[in-house]
Amino acid sequence: MAQHEQDREDLMREAVALPMRTELACADFDSLITIGFRANLGMSIFIGQDPVYHFDAEGRLRRAFVDGFLYRSQHATLARLQRDRTLTQTLLLRTDLNMESLEVFRGQMRESLDSLLRNLAPGKFRTVRRIPDAEDLIPQIRATLSRIQNATPWLSIAINRRK
Repeated sequence: MAQHEQDREDLMREAVALPMRTELACADFDSLITIGFRANLGMSIFIGQDPVYHFDAEGRLRRAFVDGFLYRSQHATLARLQRDRTLTQTLLLRTDLNMESLEVFRGQMRESLDSLLRNLAPGKFRTVRRIPDAEDLIPQIRATLSRIQNATPWLSIAINRRK
């Protein structure tokens, strides 16, 4: 994710942590979609600037950026993190989602990912760019989206804060 919330200039150029990545134009999406894989095969999905989802190699959600909020997996729930900036400091305010909010979040995420999977059918998308240029990631993306849909548990282990 970007250091700051403003729009990214060129996600395909900036996403160096994703050595395999592709940018797609899909029929049912207004924004370009960037999907990439980390070296450990965790997948990241950027639907325009927001939402953004990061998954581990098993298809469990690790982090997200949705509706201007950062989310981090706590294994049993998600922590919603909100930046509160003053002239002298930035605070990160944490709220753990209750079960109802967690299910709403999951439902919205699944709806977006289901729509993306439907849009990966022939004729419904166009590859704009990909890195490496010769690598067709669509079969791997489809398989990983299916793994995400079936992941149990659907949240990754708690993410440790940086030391």
